[in-house]
Amino acid sequence: MPKGKYVNHKGRNRKFTSREELEQEKKELEEKMWRKRRGEVVDTDEDSDASDNDGTSESGSEEESSEDEENCKAKGVSNLIKIENPNRVQKKSKKLTTTTKTTELEEKPELSRREREEIEKQKAQAHYQKLHAEGKTDQARADLARLAIVKQQRAEAAKRREEEKVQKENAAKEKVTQVNRALGKKK
Repeated sequence: MPKGKYVNHKGRNRKFTSREELEQEKKELEEKMWRKRRGEVVDTDEDSDASDNDGTSESGSEEESSEDEENCKAKGVSNLIKIENPNRVQKKSKKLTTTTKTTELEEKPELSRREREEIEKQKAQAHYQKLHAEGKTDQARADLARLAIVKQQRAEAAKRREEEKVQKENAAKEKVTQVNRALGKKK
């Protein structure tokens, strides 16, 4: 319960038709149409109630009442002046067949702008990663060039270390041979 003196009652009694109810009505209508095509038109209480819910039987009575209104003599200038209030919202009852056609056409829900941009961004990122892996982007070429330089530097450093190792071994052997000569030992 809201605090305060005034209570807003707008929108409390709104009722929306669920998807299951719409599908049930669609099945009933399809079954009725199928029976009508086969010639098995059996008008029971259930069928008439279902047709009242669909609005199909009401349309016939609406057509009759509109014809009566046209046949009546208009009084005054009401037939000359037609007033349309642009702010007035007229309830348009949708038939079940029109709603099912639109749902069949719209199996994919339309995405919002942000969702579309997010999907496009992901596709672009995947495409860039693919090109990068193949080495076709500027950044990939730069990375490969840097990698080649690093490999070359490491190879040169390894070669230098080997040469230094060989020189140290030669120097050690030479030292051992000099010590042995100085001591007068023969091998």
